[in-house]
Amino acid sequence: MNNANDHVDEVTWENLIPAEHWAVYKCVLDRLAEEQLPFALGGGLALGVYTEKFRRSKDLDIYIVPEHREQVIRVMSECGLDDYFPVKEYVRHWIYRGYRDDVIVDAIWAMANQRAEVDSRWIEGGPMVQMFGQEFHVIPPEELLWSKLYVMQRDRCDWPDIMNLVYAAGPTLDWNHLLHRVAEDRPLLKGVLSVFSWLSPQRAAGIPSRVWEQLGLAVPKPETDPEGRPARKDLLDTRPWLFAEQQLAAA
Repeated sequence: MNNANDHVDEVTWENLIPAEHWAVYKCVLDRLAEEQLPFALGGGLALGVYTEKFRRSKDLDIYIVPEHREQVIRVMSECGLDDYFPVKEYVRHWIYRGYRDDVIVDAIWAMANQRAEVDSRWIEGGPMVQMFGQEFHVIPPEELLWSKLYVMQRDRCDWPDIMNLVYAAGPTLDWNHLLHRVAEDRPLLKGVLSVFSWLSPQRAAGIPSRVWEQLGLAVPKPETDPEGRPARKDLLDTRPWLFAEQQLAAA
């Protein structure tokens, strides 16, 4: 579950995850470790690790490779989790949703749109997070961003999450790897970075110039929001949503 050479980020999840929820999560995570089934945590937890903005959730996302899905489903069943499908139907080709009371654990082995399956880098390539005295891998920021590129639906869009991720980690992302992953879907990455360069040109300027050039975008020039009108982020949503900017302002 952990490697002594890996960096461990201190996260106070104890204040966000109720003890009764953690008891369910712990059973699943401990049994996966006992059976040597590699996994990494994702979702809002992973986003919180990179942006340092944590949000409460009743769901825990566990990323696994496809060949382990039946074993992981068995482990979840042994921990008392039932299939969520009879409660609310979901597409089964990429995820298994287990639930107990009001707690949900999602085992994910592919993107919902079948663009890609989880591989070893999803599991092993990210940092470690510490919570409740234990250490776990989280999925890498590049894979987190890649998966969120395709979530743009009428009732849900993950691009605000991408904006927060790029704001927080953009200068240190492995852009070569991300560009390789995105491949022929580069127009999506170009689109989200085009919006980000308008939203926060100062932060966008910290992303290597070669990235903008490879995507056919102008290299951003640091500049402040125009005077006499709302901030750019408020033109999109006046509610608090750009987490890293809030933290910098409060520093």
